[in-house]
Amino acid sequence: MASEALPGKVALVTGGSRGIGRAIAQRLARDGAAVAVGYARDEKAARETVAKIRADGGRAFPLHAELGEHGDAVRLWSAFDAAVSSYAPDGKLDILVNNAGIPNSSPLDTLTEEEFDRLFAVNVRAPFFIVKHGLTRLRDGGRIVNISSGLARIALPEIMAYGSTKGALDTFTLNLAKELGPRGITVNSVAPGITDTDANAGWLRGNPEAEAAAAATSALGRIGQPEDIADVVAFLASADARWVTGRVVDATGGSAL
Repeated sequence: MASEALPGKVALVTGGSRGIGRAIAQRLARDGAAVAVGYARDEKAARETVAKIRADGGRAFPLHAELGEHGDAVRLWSAFDAAVSSYAPDGKLDILVNNAGIPNSSPLDTLTEEEFDRLFAVNVRAPFFIVKHGLTRLRDGGRIVNISSGLARIALPEIMAYGSTKGALDTFTLNLAKELGPRGITVNSVAPGITDTDANAGWLRGNPEAEAAAAATSALGRIGQPEDIADVVAFLASADARWVTGRVVDATGGSAL
């Protein structure tokens, strides 16, 4: 059943159908928000997420939002406008979580310009223009949370292009917090470390050596779970975080200290 942390609020989570995004959507719904579960291609996973939220007493709806092409933000908001009236008659949004992203990249010696452009289109340009076109819909006093990565501060040259996108996202967070402060809107980044998601399953799950190595990077000695990240996002989305803005909240479990 829903709690009273976010009663009557409306949230949008891009990339909300799986992994960290799914955990965020479920947590915000448990806290009382109606959640738009954004997805690009996996409609089945999005509908499963929505069904789980509803079965647990929450409110949610799927939102098709394929990112990475010009005009993607306009299309996302058009879909949101068409679906949100049942949850917010005025069409307004309280919480925006920019979670969707490409979670990996090729090494420098094999990285192509096309892959580089695609990474920045999805991981940086899309959040930028989602915010730009969403500002008329976002209520004063609202929340924006950008999902960054510990790799914005930890060197991992094998996927430096990915880390670069997250560094750009953190700079966006910093400037956006200053820009939107007069409206009482807080803007923060959450930076996960190695997290047990489908995106990491290929090299992590079922590989004892990889699991041990991943756990050893954290001061807490374990691999992160999607719920670990979702709980941090829920705090930033709540009234308890009203005095926190322009920050990168490290949620790596103390990796590379």
